[in-house]
Amino acid sequence: MSSHSKWIQVELIRGSRTFVNLFWACILVCGATGFLLVGFSSCIGEDLIPRLSSKQIAFIPQGLVMCFYGIAGLFLGLYLWCTVFWNVGSGYNYFDRREGISSIFRWGFPGRNRRIHIRLILGDVEAVGLRSQEGFFPSRILYLKVRGRRNIPLTRIGENLTPEYMEEKAAELARFLRVSIEGF
Repeated sequence: MSSHSKWIQVELIRGSRTFVNLFWACILVCGATGFLLVGFSSCIGEDLIPRLSSKQIAFIPQGLVMCFYGIAGLFLGLYLWCTVFWNVGSGYNYFDRREGISSIFRWGFPGRNRRIHIRLILGDVEAVGLRSQEGFFPSRILYLKVRGRRNIPLTRIGENLTPEYMEEKAAELARFLRVSIEGF
């Protein structure tokens, strides 16, 4: 979602609170719980999950490995649920031509550096860039090239947008900021 005017442009960035992340967090926690319960069932000799017999599974080594995978999966699921809950990566890109400033804000993980806030003077922006990587896991990242700083990404990493949409977005921002485009 974005808001445009003659002098100000604001684009809201969606974080990790997506349907796909919620889906995978649920699948991961359910699968890991199943592994842990079957592994623990093989240890105590009782079936903790009805209709899932663990009598054919010896605790050492199969049951122990299943417990290990269950615990590891629960930790990964907890991590994914936390990123969804805290909506890590959400924020906004704010450009104000009248004041000559830009503000890029993202939410991170809780702690001292939870708020990631970068303020720039628009005069220091040299170009709008687009980095594109094709292949099995294609990625396209829109970034600002700023004098004296590293490139600052403007889009979410892993956001799967079409090349045409990203090119249009890069051209629109470059026109608004009155800078060149690089990386095509």
